[in-house]
Amino acid sequence: MTTLPRPTTTLTADDARRIALRAQGLLGAPDRRAGVRGVLRHLGAVQLDTISVLARSHELVPYARLGAVGRKAVEAAYWTDAHAFEYWSHAACILPIEEWPHFAFRRRAYRDRPHWHHELPDGAYDQVIKQLRAEGPLTATELGGAKKTNDWWDWSGTKVAVERALMYGEVVCVERRGWKRVYDLAERAVPAALLHDELDDAECLRRLVRLAGESLGVGTRADIADYHRLKGEQVDAVIADSGLVPVEVEGWGRPAWADPAALATPPRGRHRTTLLSPFDSLIWERARTERIFGFTHRLEAYVPRPKRVYGYFAMPVLAGGRLVGRVDPAREGRTLVAKQVTLDGPKAAPAVAQALVEAAAWVGCTHVRVERVDAPELREPLAREVAGLLG
Repeated sequence: MTTLPRPTTTLTADDARRIALRAQGLLGAPDRRAGVRGVLRHLGAVQLDTISVLARSHELVPYARLGAVGRKAVEAAYWTDAHAFEYWSHAACILPIEEWPHFAFRRRAYRDRPHWHHELPDGAYDQVIKQLRAEGPLTATELGGAKKTNDWWDWSGTKVAVERALMYGEVVCVERRGWKRVYDLAERAVPAALLHDELDDAECLRRLVRLAGESLGVGTRADIADYHRLKGEQVDAVIADSGLVPVEVEGWGRPAWADPAALATPPRGRHRTTLLSPFDSLIWERARTERIFGFTHRLEAYVPRPKRVYGYFAMPVLAGGRLVGRVDPAREGRTLVAKQVTLDGPKAAPAVAQALVEAAAWVGCTHVRVERVDAPELREPLAREVAGLLG
């Protein structure tokens, strides 16, 4: 087992929180010239999800950092000019195209996988590749149909084949069209200089561990492993050579590593005030969110309605570098509805109101209605703040 050096740097919990915020692009002036593509490169991964309330999660992530960037511009930034690809990272994620070689270890693992949930019909794989070569890019429907029945996981042979080819790296998702994956051959979609699996597993893992450390700023072994869903032992095997440095964070009670560039200058600048997608990489790992922000959060979209505490798609509110509440939003025509709001005390009302009004404008809503606040005495103060901002 590799012996790691002892930490020579000790961070306070507040130091670690600010370093994490800056690393995630939520402290300091945003790089507007780099835009959405800059956000993607900075974060290293933007998670995709089917849920759309205000907008889909991959739109909410750059909005949280850049403000009211046009939604069509977000999609174009991800998918044009072979800038990005979709693959399995933290979950299904949009990834910078330059990281294609570093997921070779995962493509190899999928190729060597002995058991799959779906059986691959004879000849289906070769037929999909042949059709994409002749007609692509295509959706699974255009390839011949995505499902045998209406059941979500009852995939057709065509869908099984093209998803298997995606995992193997022979096929790439080049965009989402109406939330459907659009597939093309990797040989067309990936720039020639990047289209290879030459890097061995150790080099791939070193790169992804370093990327995770840079994107987190500072994190525990579990934090770093979770970012691209690596195994703990994979992190252990390469972290000493990753370029990250061991640090001690007061109150964390476990070893941590930091990006040396994050330690070089104190994190300062303007804090973003914004609603966050539950799938935002700042908060997607719940144990880390609780450790850094003292904020317990759980996505309740898949929890039966009677058992929900905060709502279907409760979005944490970031303000002043803290998580100061949460909002479960909905849209009714041109009105953004705050169906359920939780405030961390009356001082949070102005920030939550600002986050609501700015989000409403971004998605084309002209009105905001506050329905329920967990502390009923705070509903009127919040509604007044909202009304004042709307004029």
